[in-house]
Amino acid sequence: MSLREEIEKQGNWLFRYRSYIPLIFLPLFLLALKDSEVIEKIFGDSIEDAWEVFCVVISFTGLFIRCLTIGFVPKGTSGRNTDKQRADRLNTTGMYSLVRHPLYLGNFLIMLGMMMFTQVWWIVIISVLAFWLYYERIIFAEEEFLRKKYGDLFVEWAERTPAFLPKLRGWQRPELPFSFRTVLRREYTGLFVITSSFAFIEIIGDTIEEGRLELDMGWIILFILGLVMYLTLRTLKKKTRILDVEGR
Repeated sequence: MSLREEIEKQGNWLFRYRSYIPLIFLPLFLLALKDSEVIEKIFGDSIEDAWEVFCVVISFTGLFIRCLTIGFVPKGTSGRNTDKQRADRLNTTGMYSLVRHPLYLGNFLIMLGMMMFTQVWWIVIISVLAFWLYYERIIFAEEEFLRKKYGDLFVEWAERTPAFLPKLRGWQRPELPFSFRTVLRREYTGLFVITSSFAFIEIIGDTIEEGRLELDMGWIILFILGLVMYLTLRTLKKKTRILDVEGR
């Protein structure tokens, strides 16, 4: 098997299990929380609060990019499918006119905000490196799939559109209007992951620092709001057709 085929095979495997593989790093992440609260110790509470807000904004920027992508695409293209590669159409407008992999760009920013929130420099570096090694193969496999299916159409789009770092000009208006219901149906999990992860990091970090369970009411409220939205939207998705949009 050639190196190209081997990388593609690895990418397809990682694509299938991409939701679970990051859990391998959970023990390392918990270890990092022992060194959290560094900014508070050096610069005080006000600077730490500003840093935490900054990190939350980074993660929600990633979610915004995902929503801006998902809200315009047709059914059978961008999504959370894990069983196999799928692209009934080649998306080249909207966010895809600025960057070839906007969903993974969003994932990166979500992850980056969370890791920076720990205030542990080495876990940020390890996470960024692991992300690149992990997603590099997934991206390679996806692009091989698109190249084989769409040929010159894909090549022309790839030549004018960067893979990961978006260009700042050249936005092409999407063919479909933005669908907020589609975003709610497909991205409610991402919202809950963000709110629950930040609450978890804050509570565990404070508990380790104080030597006893510390429950910050602000983060508890954020977690509860995220959980309520998750359960509500999941119920609407599974039990009703309120969030269904034809062709999305």
